[in-house]
Amino acid sequence: MATTAELFEEPFVADEYIERLVWRTPGGGSRGGPEAFDPKRLLEEFVNHIQELQIMDERIQRKVEKLEQQCQKEAKEFAKKVQELQKSNQVAFQHFQELDEHISYVATKVCHLGDQLEGVNTPRQRAVEAQKLMKYFNEFLDGELKSDVFTNSEKIKEAADIIQKLHLIAQELPFDRQSKVKSKIASKYHDLECQLIQEFTNAQRRGEISRMREVAAVLLHFKGYSHCVDVYIKQCQEGAYLRNDIFEDAAILCQRVNKQVGDIFSNPETVLAKLIQNVFEIKLQSFVKEQLEECRKSDAEQYLKNLYDLYTRTTNLSSKLMEFNLGTDKQTFLSKLIKSIFISYLENYIEVETGYLKSRSAMILQRYYDSKNHQKRSIGTGGIQDLKERIRQRTNLPLGPSIDTHGETFLSQEVVVNLLQETKQAFERCHRLSDPSDLPRNAFRIFTILVEFLCIEHIDYALETGLAGIPSSDSRNANLYFLDVVQQANTIFHLFDKQFNDHLMPLISSSPKLSECLQKKKEIIEQMEMKLDTGIDRQTGTLNCMIGQMKHILAAEQKKTDFKPEDENNVLIQYTNACVKVCAYVRKQVEKIKNSMDGKNVDTVLMELGVRFHRLIYEHLQQYSYSCMGGMLAICDVAEYRKCAKDFKIPMVLHLFDTLHALCNLLVVAPDNLKQVCSGEQLANLDKNILHSFVQLRADYRSARLARHFS
Repeated sequence: MATTAELFEEPFVADEYIERLVWRTPGGGSRGGPEAFDPKRLLEEFVNHIQELQIMDERIQRKVEKLEQQCQKEAKEFAKKVQELQKSNQVAFQHFQELDEHISYVATKVCHLGDQLEGVNTPRQRAVEAQKLMKYFNEFLDGELKSDVFTNSEKIKEAADIIQKLHLIAQELPFDRQSKVKSKIASKYHDLECQLIQEFTNAQRRGEISRMREVAAVLLHFKGYSHCVDVYIKQCQEGAYLRNDIFEDAAILCQRVNKQVGDIFSNPETVLAKLIQNVFEIKLQSFVKEQLEECRKSDAEQYLKNLYDLYTRTTNLSSKLMEFNLGTDKQTFLSKLIKSIFISYLENYIEVETGYLKSRSAMILQRYYDSKNHQKRSIGTGGIQDLKERIRQRTNLPLGPSIDTHGETFLSQEVVVNLLQETKQAFERCHRLSDPSDLPRNAFRIFTILVEFLCIEHIDYALETGLAGIPSSDSRNANLYFLDVVQQANTIFHLFDKQFNDHLMPLISSSPKLSECLQKKKEIIEQMEMKLDTGIDRQTGTLNCMIGQMKHILAAEQKKTDFKPEDENNVLIQYTNACVKVCAYVRKQVEKIKNSMDGKNVDTVLMELGVRFHRLIYEHLQQYSYSCMGGMLAICDVAEYRKCAKDFKIPMVLHLFDTLHALCNLLVVAPDNLKQVCSGEQLANLDKNILHSFVQLRADYRSARLARHFS
């Protein structure tokens, strides 16, 4: 059986169990092993082993039954024991309830007895206290203080408590009969008060927080308690302002006191608030006055910078102090302190701001014009100027003498940046220093100054000067600098618009002034666009000058022999010199227009220029008579003009030159093919008179054959 038990290993696997049994049995190995395989012996071993297993199973089964019986017996005993414990617990709980009721009854009796004792003891204590006070009062009547509490300096706390009570009693005594004793008590009251304050002062100098707390608690019931607080505040500030930055010193001081004041006084928020009030009304106010008064009348720029800087630093200090406990409404408390310092300066702030901004802006402009040696001419305003503008728009006639500006636009990026920078700083100061109710109105006043000096005195003046300086269309070598004026004015107005959105809009976005500013901005834009359109408009504008310049080039460079050469077989050029110069000029002007404008304005101006360019070339070509080789040269010229027209990137302009190129084919096509060419896709929709006018330009038009084919 022991051998059988050894074969059982955890975890049990039947196949492995049989293998182990076989290998332990002699003759159970495979054939070819050390012992021959003996099936009978192996069978005998299996039968014996099965019998052993059966015997083992019976034995284990009996042991299990015995253990189950024992477990059932113990379970019954445990259940019986639990029932007995439950009964005992119920009995104990009942006893506990009875005990609790008894304790409650006794406690009620004790409380009642305590109340009775207190009712007896309180009058007794009061009587004892009254007796002591009467004893001390008698000493004041006799005029000699013999009690140890008054003569021993270490008992100043008890003496203070007694004298404070005697002082209250003395207030009720009639003055005529008890004047002496009242004065003695008052004198002692004052002496003790001074001693306590001095003791508090000495303890503060020694840094004894616990002693300061004791003395402050005693002084709390004295009239001189506020003087104790004043002494504390005064000594806290000794040596506190050692840096150059008084605001940083004040913040550090308040942080230090905030950590300490709760350990000394019973009302720390009141003491800290009084310290802050003292700092603001004495230190900061005197510092602000010193910084502002010296430049208030002499230097407006420095005054405004100092005011903005001091107000900002004061509000920043106030924000730091908001972290402390200063009572219920610390926001209002700190706001009143700031207002008390700056009210005299903020009342007329906007007047100083606008006055300085006007003078500064005027100086920037005048300094610029002086650097150009330019005497600014007056530009009419009101009804006369409006009438001139309407006449100029409707008749396109130049009004007033033309001015030679020598190519100067009278627009300066530096001037604009300086004006915008000054205005930006004014907006920032306005935002910080204006009362919220006055902020939109003040911001609008600053905006109107910017409009006056930037938009009217600078941009509008430059446009007016540019309009007056536009040469007539018959001028030779005219400097078309008005496009430079357009470019710079466009750039400047983008900067103006950016400042409007970035700095003005946040200040007026929720007020009625928003609509006023938007309307004023719209009027300025419309006024400038009107003048820009006038400058680039048809008869008197820049486009007319461009066309006039092209006419001069064509008139000077184009020769009759270009299209009717004397030697038809010896033409070496691809296109005429006039064409080369006109195309170079046009490309330069197109590039300038693209650089000067943006958006739809570019397409509008290029469309107008392209149409006029086409009309000029069309009319120019009709001035000449063309031989066969001259017609080929004209086609080459128009092809070059068409390449130039592609730079416009305007489909209509390109279409016009395509048609013109097709018309020029009529100058060289064989007479027999004229009708076929005229009925082609590009020429079929043209008026017959136009086709005929081009055919008439041919040198061989008078031949009967050509006239017959075209009729």
